[in-house]
Amino acid sequence: MTTLNLLPSMLACLLKIKRAVNSSSEVASVAGNPYVALQKIRGGERGSLTDAVEQALREAIVTLALEPGMMIDKMAVCERMGVSRFPVSAALAKLAHAGLVEVLPQRGTRVKPIALDDIRQHLFIRSALEVETVRGVARMKDSATIDALAANLEEQRKVAGNDQRLVFHELDLAFHEILLDAVNLPRVKEIVAVSRNALDRARQLLASPERLVHTLDEHERIFEAIRAGRADAAAKAMHDHLDQVIEELHRSAKARPDLFAP
Repeated sequence: MTTLNLLPSMLACLLKIKRAVNSSSEVASVAGNPYVALQKIRGGERGSLTDAVEQALREAIVTLALEPGMMIDKMAVCERMGVSRFPVSAALAKLAHAGLVEVLPQRGTRVKPIALDDIRQHLFIRSALEVETVRGVARMKDSATIDALAANLEEQRKVAGNDQRLVFHELDLAFHEILLDAVNLPRVKEIVAVSRNALDRARQLLASPERLVHTLDEHERIFEAIRAGRADAAAKAMHDHLDQVIEELHRSAKARPDLFAP
């Protein structure tokens, strides 16, 4: 894997980070009104309107601006985004299919609470695939991959202690993508992406300043093992890294049971 091969994912990461930086102040102001996270839409065909509303709602749900268990006020969404009820209803139907919202008879639509059983299954998938991924990357000893990981970690260090959770989240995603790109197994990357997307809300819930620092430490251990060519140590470091997620989620479920499915 050459540096040129890694450029697309690195550039995509930089664009995502820019969006995260631009939206961080708005996310911080969401506490008083969760719909502040939604932007007004101008023009467009019916299909594109639905897609735009779906994307905006999805991002608000994943970043926890719309918290698990919260009832969604369709009229508030319509007014905030400047659209009719149809694209909002169509967008919510798509999000229900994706497992992010649910329709409660006689009550309306709410953001679906986080289910720990689902989290366990997706983490199992990620662990099985990413543990073997880092084992393979460590054996490759590819300088371009090691350089890309080192550059990513340098950026992580800059933001980990500053509570820039959205920026750190994009760097975290990029760190794992660099590893998956290095082994060049597109189907594996696709499966991991599906499970990772299902975990996004839980990851945001855990994104405390302390957790960001711990995540950085875990990434550092993975990187050092890869750089040293220690395949088994890299695999164990990745396994331990993913294991921490479920342990912290159990603690979060005790502290905020209202966000989790029974």
